[in-house]
Amino acid sequence: MVTVVLGTMARDASSTQAAASSRPATAPSSTAPRMIARDEVTRIIDNTHKIVSPNGVDERIKLRIGGIDQWVSIRGHDRRNPILLFLHGGPASVTMPVSYTFQSPWEDYFTVVQWDQRGAGKTYAANTEQQMSPGMTIAGMTDDAAQVVQYLRQHYGKQKIFLLGHSWGTVLGTRLAQQHPDWFYAYIGVGQVVNVRRNEEIGFAFALRQAKADHNDKAVNELQALAPYPGTAPLTLDRIGTRSKWETYYGGLAYGRRDFSFDADAEDLSPDYSQAELDAIGKGSGYSLKHLLQPLLGVSFDDTTAFRCPVILFVGQHDYTTPHELAEQWFDRIHAPSKHMVLFADSAHMVMQEQPGRFLMHLVTDALPLAQKAGDAAPVEATRGD
Repeated sequence: MVTVVLGTMARDASSTQAAASSRPATAPSSTAPRMIARDEVTRIIDNTHKIVSPNGVDERIKLRIGGIDQWVSIRGHDRRNPILLFLHGGPASVTMPVSYTFQSPWEDYFTVVQWDQRGAGKTYAANTEQQMSPGMTIAGMTDDAAQVVQYLRQHYGKQKIFLLGHSWGTVLGTRLAQQHPDWFYAYIGVGQVVNVRRNEEIGFAFALRQAKADHNDKAVNELQALAPYPGTAPLTLDRIGTRSKWETYYGGLAYGRRDFSFDADAEDLSPDYSQAELDAIGKGSGYSLKHLLQPLLGVSFDDTTAFRCPVILFVGQHDYTTPHELAEQWFDRIHAPSKHMVLFADSAHMVMQEQPGRFLMHLVTDALPLAQKAGDAAPVEATRGD
C-alpha cells in the first residue's frame, strides 16, 4: 500500500518487492538490451551533474542538529549566489533522492540545500528511533530547521537566505518565517498548507466528484464508505489512505498522472542514496507519521497572515493534496513587505517536477532579485549584441 499524506508516501514493508514482481518478465533474447547495475547507473548520473566550477560547492554532510546527526546536501556552481534551503514534504517525504531530476539548473543561480529532516531518509538511517523521538514534534522540528539555517548563515557568511517549503515543509517554513523573518529574503511556499482538515474535506470531495463522473463504482463505493469525511471519527492512516489513493488517481497529486511511480522510480536511481538508505525511506515515513500525523491534522494557518518578510506562493492549479483554492484565499489575506503568487496551469502538488522550467523561471524572476538587490549573487553573464 502507498499512502500519500501531504506528499508523503508511506509504504508498507513489501511494497518494493510487490512493485518489482508486478513488472512483466522479459524473455531472454540475443537482441535484449544490456542490463546495467544500479551502482553503474548512479555513477553515471552522479558524473553528469558533478559540480566542477572552482567556486562551486558539492557536499553531502552530516550536521549535529538537535542532538542527532542530520544529513544535508549542499550544491551550487558559485558560492557567491544566495542560499536556498528546501524543506521537504511529508512528514518524511524526502526530496534529496529525486532532486537530481529537477534541481541542477537551480544551481546556476542558488546554492541549494536539501535536508533530510528528523525521522526521514538518510537522517532516519543515521540514528536510532529512541535518539530521534524527543524532537519528533512540530515545534521540535521547527527548531531543527532554525539550527540548519543558522549553520548555513554562519558557515557561508550569509546575512539572509531563501526558505522554500513544500507541502509538510510549509508547516515548518511558515512557523520559521514567523519566528525569524530577518533571516530570510523571502519565504517561498509550494503546495502551501493552510488548514489540514479542510485539505482532507476538499480533497475527498474532489476525488468523489471525479469518481462519479468517471462511473468508477469501486472508487465511489470506497469513498462513500468514509462519509462523512473527515467527520468526527478519528482520522486514521487507513482512512486518509483511501482518500489519497483516489485523489492521486484523478491527478490531485500530479496532474495527468494516476500514480506516484515517476517519483518512486527516480528515487531508486538516486546518486545520493545507498540501497540501505533507500530502504530507510519507508521505515522513516511510518515512524514519522506515528509521531506527527495527529498533530499535523490540527494545523491551521487561517489566522497566520501577518509576515515581516516577503512571501511568494507557487500554486499548482490542479492541486488537491493541499487544495489550490485554500492557498489562493490565504494569499489574498496575507500582509507582508511584498507578496507574489504564481498559478501553474499544468501542475498539481509536485510543481517543481511537473513544470520544472517554469518553476525555475519564476525562482529567477520573482525571488532572485531580492538577493541581487542586497549584492548577494554572483555576477551575471557578459553579453554582447546590437
